[in-house]
Parts: sequence; structure tokens; C-alpha cells
Amino acid sequence: KGTLLQKTTEEEEGSSSSWLKEAAFGKGHRASMFLLGLTGGIAMGKSTVAEMFKAKGIPVIDADKIVHNLYEGEETSALIEAAFPGACTLSPDSGKPLRVDRRKLGPLVVGDEAKMAQLNGIVHPLVARERTTMVHACEEQGASLVVIDVPLLFETKGESTVDATLVVTCSPEEQRRRVLERENMTEEKFEGIRKMQMSDEEKRRRATHVISTECSLQALEQEVANLVSSLSS
Repeated sequence: KGTLLQKTTEEEEGSSSSWLKEAAFGKGHRASMFLLGLTGGIAMGKSTVAEMFKAKGIPVIDADKIVHNLYEGEETSALIEAAFPGACTLSPDSGKPLRVDRRKLGPLVVGDEAKMAQLNGIVHPLVARERTTMVHACEEQGASLVVIDVPLLFETKGESTVDATLVVTCSPEEQRRRVLERENMTEEKFEGIRKMQMSDEEKRRRATHVISTECSLQALEQEVANLVSSLSS
């Protein structure tokens, strides 16, 4: 199968205005810097596409990496330990939380919508703060295009802070095959993750651009190159 690259006129007409970007990233945000929100369901190939942008010299801000770094810090650990006692590794000397332990945190929140919302209420503002800092750094370095990689972009209404969105997709059959090839992945875990994410169909409907990863790497690289060219023109 070939790749699919499409634009949806409705989303282009409704894409973020400059004041929304200013609200998200602060006054003085350079209008000429284009922000592309990258998203896609589990095993759709989002990370592969993100690496292709990087290979072309396009800065990619990875929300998952921001969360990982935050979980290693004392500020986030203290907030999460206060909300979910037992979720963090504590200092043997002071007893203060040092880092979030995902293996401990998971059982405390997974499957409980209220607790997940509470956790997101703690983490999302911190992620937004870090992301803003990184966007300004890209701006100072003269970047004209920045990709913001967010797994739950639409679920968190993050599309309002970017100029356009790119959804990476593949067929349900291919997605399932890829997911179940992963170590320690089960049908039950997969279904649990899918329930937390917006459907692929809905993401594609909302997207400005869509790329299918059911193709060769060479063909996929060409689609990414075509998109970069169209966004840079």
C-alpha cells in the first residue's frame, strides 16, 4: 500500500490563530515559526515519522520525553506523592520523594478515570511549561518549522496551540500486529490503551494532514519530505 497525505479544508479554516499560540507560548511568539502537532495511536508509526523529521533537521519536541524527565525530578515527584502516596521512590535519608516510579504509580491510577484526571491535572501544566520553554529555544535558534509530538494531542485539546496537525495512521490489522509483537504486551493491555485514546477514525477526521505508514521506509520518507516542503513554501 502507498502512503496517504491529505489536507482537510475544515481544519485548515479552523486551525489555531496567532492569539491562541500566544496564549500557549507567550507574547512575542514569532508568527513565522510554524508549529506542527504530530500524533497517532499506539504502534501507528509516530516515532518513526518523528525520527524522519529530525533527520531533516526539523526540531521535534517530544511530550513523552518531557514527562519522563519530569518524573525524574523532585518537583513533580513531590506533587504526585502527595496525591498518590506510594507512587514515588523516597530518599533513604530525608524520606522525601526523589522520582516517580511508574510501576508503583500505574496500579494506583490505571482504570480509574477520576484518578487519571487528577494525575493529568498535575502533569499537563508542567509539561506545557516545559514545552513552552523548548519552543522559545527553537525560536531563538531560528527554526522556521517545529514538530510537537503529543500522543494525546486531540484528547487534551492541544490542536488549539499549533498551526496544523499531522496524524500518522495504519490499518487496525497492522496496528494490532505491531502492538502484539512488543515485549510484555497482551490483548488486554492493548484494549486498555485503545480505550484511553481517541479513535483513529476521529483523529483522521480532525487532522490537517494524514500519513499512512503501511509502506516502505523509502516511500514514507518521501511523504515526510513532501510535507516539509509544502509547509516550508
